[in-house]
Amino acid sequence: MFTKKTIKDVALAGKTVLVRVDYNVPMQDGKITDTYRISQSLPTINYLIEKRAKLVLISHLGRPDGKPEPKYSMKPVVNELSRLLDKAVFFVPDCIGEEVTAKIKSLKPGDVLLCENLRFHPEEEKNDPDFAKALAQNCDLFVQDGFGVVHRAHASTDAITRFLPSVAGFLLEKEVDTITKVMLKPERPLMAIIGGAKIAGKLELIRKFIALSDIVAVGGAMANTFLEAQNFNIGDSLADPNEIPLAKDILRLAEEEAKKRRFVFVLPKDAVVALSVESQTKTRIVDWDTQVVADIENYPKRVPRQASRLEKHEKILDIGPFSGSFIAGSVQLCNTVVWNGTMGVTEVASLQGPVGPFAHGSELVIDSLLGEFGHRPFSLVGGGDTVGYVQERGLVDKFDHVSTGGGASLELMAGKKLPGVEALENKE
Repeated sequence: MFTKKTIKDVALAGKTVLVRVDYNVPMQDGKITDTYRISQSLPTINYLIEKRAKLVLISHLGRPDGKPEPKYSMKPVVNELSRLLDKAVFFVPDCIGEEVTAKIKSLKPGDVLLCENLRFHPEEEKNDPDFAKALAQNCDLFVQDGFGVVHRAHASTDAITRFLPSVAGFLLEKEVDTITKVMLKPERPLMAIIGGAKIAGKLELIRKFIALSDIVAVGGAMANTFLEAQNFNIGDSLADPNEIPLAKDILRLAEEEAKKRRFVFVLPKDAVVALSVESQTKTRIVDWDTQVVADIENYPKRVPRQASRLEKHEKILDIGPFSGSFIAGSVQLCNTVVWNGTMGVTEVASLQGPVGPFAHGSELVIDSLLGEFGHRPFSLVGGGDTVGYVQERGLVDKFDHVSTGGGASLELMAGKKLPGVEALENKE
């Protein structure tokens, strides 16, 4: 249960409410290409409008390195937010200063004002209290609804709470409640499907799921490092030699857990390979023996059979059909599935349709989570690349919960405290 105060716990009528949203949306040629994060903020904004509050929205966009940069302006968000709210949204070309103060003072109950990018000021990421105080000026209440940033101690997530009464919005409440429930009281069997490039970035998450879940399936480029740690031939595939010790530690941990209880740790058993990451490149499938070796302590002396005919310059770019089917079949046995990280290079477009040549593994995961093979488990989707791909495919609304926060969801799943949540007022 969410333990922090929310906007339902405080008086709102006539109050000027500073709302931290996360409108760090994808942009191309000055146009927003996906509005998911904006749409997820609407329940909070509409509630505040209904309660006759005056809204001042603050957010960041991109990484402008503490100085104004036109391509990172929040201005393109104004038209999109106006369209979604079906009402005019005002804009001010800064987030602090006299012009902002004047604009805030001119607001009427129900008005919405969007301020310019917080990160045009270096003080934002430095958690500067004077900058936070300037943000809080002329406002009566602070509402944290930017789940994607609460794992950072920035001025608009942490220091700001020293100057205003601070509560949560509906999106933050939903994100924390949903993820916490999955991690503490999942409907079992529980499965974690973990992809992405680097092990180090998800090390704590993998360890957490080995201890918590019934099955962990690994794909994406990080699987290559696990394979290399077992002396498989991975050709010219992306892998990090520095992470091999981490991979061996995780394999040992998985082995130990499997001895205690019924637990399965799954690595790819086949792969889609090619010489280059291009939509028109020639691809083929290779397979190998991925049977888990009991005597991990003997690595690298015990060398498993190498990937069949994987050439020197070939790259593993997706899990193969057997691995995808194995994961999809495992999903059919589970009641809760957490998916964080794509299974291949989903960024490469296809000339023949919406699914690229190295996205078929991820598509099998999607189909299995959405019940295409019969059983439909509760699905929690997180991670920037995963959410981005699901958004691109227009499938966000099909899953039970698609998180708006990449790093925040990772840290919450791993059991870490989130500074932007901890700083809010507790329920009495």
